[in-house]
Amino acid sequence: MIQDLCIIMLTAGITSLLFKLLKQPVVLGYIVAGMMVGPYVLGEAWVTDKASVDTWGQIGVLFLLFAMGLEFSFKKLLQVGTTALIAAGTIVVGMMATGFLVGRLFGWSEINSLFLGGMLCMSSTTIVFKALDDMGMRNHQFASICFGILVVEDLFAVVLMVLLTSIATSRSFEGTALLLEVAKLVGYLVLWFVLGILLLPTFLRRFKRSLNDETLTILSVGLCLGMVLLAIGAGFSSALGAFVMGSLLAETLEAERIERLMEPVKNIFGSIFFVSVGMMIDPSLLATHWLPILVITLVVILGQILFGTFGTLLSGQSLKVSMQTGFALVQIGEFAFIIADLGEDLGVTDRSLYPIVVAVSVITTFLTPFVIRGAEPAFQALDRHLSDGTRRLLANYARSRNTVSQQTLFQRYLRRVLLSLLVYGVIIIFIYTLFFHILDPWLDRQLPNYIPQWLVEGVELVGLLILCSPFLYAIIHAGGRSEESRQLWHSTHTQQAKLIAVSLLRIFVSINIVAYAIYRFFTFTYGIVFAVALVVVLLVMLSRRVRRQSHALNHRFSNNLSARETAAERRRSVSRSFEGSLLSYDLHIADFQLPPESTLCGHSLQQSGIRQSSGVSVVRIVRGGIHINIPGGRSILYPGDKIVVAGTDEQIQRFHRLLDTSQRTPSDRQSGTRTHVTLEQFVVGPSSPLVGTSLMQSGIREQAQCVVMGIERDGSLLANPDPQLTFRTGDLVVVAGETERIRQFVRSNSGDDKEESSEG
Repeated sequence: MIQDLCIIMLTAGITSLLFKLLKQPVVLGYIVAGMMVGPYVLGEAWVTDKASVDTWGQIGVLFLLFAMGLEFSFKKLLQVGTTALIAAGTIVVGMMATGFLVGRLFGWSEINSLFLGGMLCMSSTTIVFKALDDMGMRNHQFASICFGILVVEDLFAVVLMVLLTSIATSRSFEGTALLLEVAKLVGYLVLWFVLGILLLPTFLRRFKRSLNDETLTILSVGLCLGMVLLAIGAGFSSALGAFVMGSLLAETLEAERIERLMEPVKNIFGSIFFVSVGMMIDPSLLATHWLPILVITLVVILGQILFGTFGTLLSGQSLKVSMQTGFALVQIGEFAFIIADLGEDLGVTDRSLYPIVVAVSVITTFLTPFVIRGAEPAFQALDRHLSDGTRRLLANYARSRNTVSQQTLFQRYLRRVLLSLLVYGVIIIFIYTLFFHILDPWLDRQLPNYIPQWLVEGVELVGLLILCSPFLYAIIHAGGRSEESRQLWHSTHTQQAKLIAVSLLRIFVSINIVAYAIYRFFTFTYGIVFAVALVVVLLVMLSRRVRRQSHALNHRFSNNLSARETAAERRRSVSRSFEGSLLSYDLHIADFQLPPESTLCGHSLQQSGIRQSSGVSVVRIVRGGIHINIPGGRSILYPGDKIVVAGTDEQIQRFHRLLDTSQRTPSDRQSGTRTHVTLEQFVVGPSSPLVGTSLMQSGIREQAQCVVMGIERDGSLLANPDPQLTFRTGDLVVVAGETERIRQFVRSNSGDDKEESSEG
């Protein structure tokens, strides 16, 4: 086992270095390493215990998805906007249907074709951003759209894994069963999202002083594995649990720190996972199935370009940005391997599908930078053949899509009410499930038989309703105190009637929730149950204690949910609203760190010529927590400044090149041998000019570029002596500075040279 791990890590390390030199993603190096040490190339002479490698690979999947969850955050879904949702939906539906059709054309089974479609509909977050970083395009407008699309695709991948597992186990496409699985998944996500936001940030904030790096790492891994067990217990995959816990921790203030701490763990186990992926590739199968590999590769590249461009264009972006987005997503990545591994574990996919998909992933990943570079020439070629009418049509459509459409007050109010019903309804269902399936049977076994059953059930019912009362109160008053409801109430009588109708609906839902609990304990007639439930709901509505508890929970949830966003907004270079308003003018914001070796350091904005040479506008300079908004031409640039600029993609790209060319070469930065600060000492001789002068008058600090650390006199050391202290004959002076400068100063002030010259 140790030998196998040693061989895997050494091979992965060497191949990753090689791929770094070739400027290729290290993921490809890991896969190549797996092929080299796998049983199909060198036999079983190298890695002998493949089962242990598979186990490590499964652990690697958990940490890989946990790290993806840390980068995900549920709130990012609300921030990516309709562009990412429409584009991602178009890509997912289009690529999944195309992949399924291609699989059927090759004569594969329905389940193999369905898994193939699932593998082809998601691009690689890691590969896309690595390519954009290497090409200096991370600050382009289409890069942020790609990020939003990838966020939506990551969430869909988790949902897809659950659905594929359900289909694979049932071997059918029953719509009712799938809807139940989706509803179960939504309930699971909503439940743990609410509980996680209520508990995790509060817990981490309370014990922040005790959470050093070691403790936080152990706690994060423990939480991840704990959620994995809960997901398995709920009938979901372990990968889903890891992803959910990562996304919950992403909402806390410690998210960046946890992400940094988990990076080495993710790298180690992630590399083992990708090595295990490579070990499953049989080169002979690749040679046999060269035609499917070639066809699927073309389908991925052309399909992602087509559906990505069309989806982004449909969302209201310009043709150029849409094509850049589509051309950037032409690969399949981590989730494709995970879905392929899922099919292998479930035993529903053919043995040849795994290496085919891995080969397609390797080829498309290698081609990604070249395809991205082809977006601009492709747009120019297409634009030359477009008629003026088509250009006007696209421009008018983009303008109409980017015009903010105002929802009516009642629509916003109704959306708030429905969201509250969903969230608090899921929590109450969870409490009911725990109570009736776990707590109630346990209490029945523990209580003695002589206690009347009606009394036990009455006490249990009261306790259950007390536990649910804060959430019942939230359902009853959902949206009732919002700004929308107040404006609607003071408008027309029709709007007032709608408010009353929605309020009666909320009360009716609450009555039925209470009635269900009563009916589980007592078999009264429906009229009696309804009447008792109505009384309980009225008591909940009028109870001040329940109201305080409900408001406290809402307040904690709201504060915890917005804590990281609030902290990030303080650190933002510019406000989100200002950045968003620039998009209508084909402008966007980018920030750059001014390197210490840049020739721009020490010059004013006017002297630097940034505006003239690149065309960007400097809107803010961030320096040590101080924000200089709209700096003037006399503002000086200092090393380490964060320069926030606004401009088009081309202007920002020119400014990026300006920063790169402004850096001094190593020969400019270093003019001679490097000197060090050392500790030296010398004795003040009787003829030294230092005798009788004070430290301040001697000029030793300026002439020798040193600091007097101490003076040894009469057997005692005067540490950090006073500047007014005078030197005496025989003083042992201890100084810190550059050795050669100190020696020159001692020789010039010893008095020996003067005596020698007078004797001559």
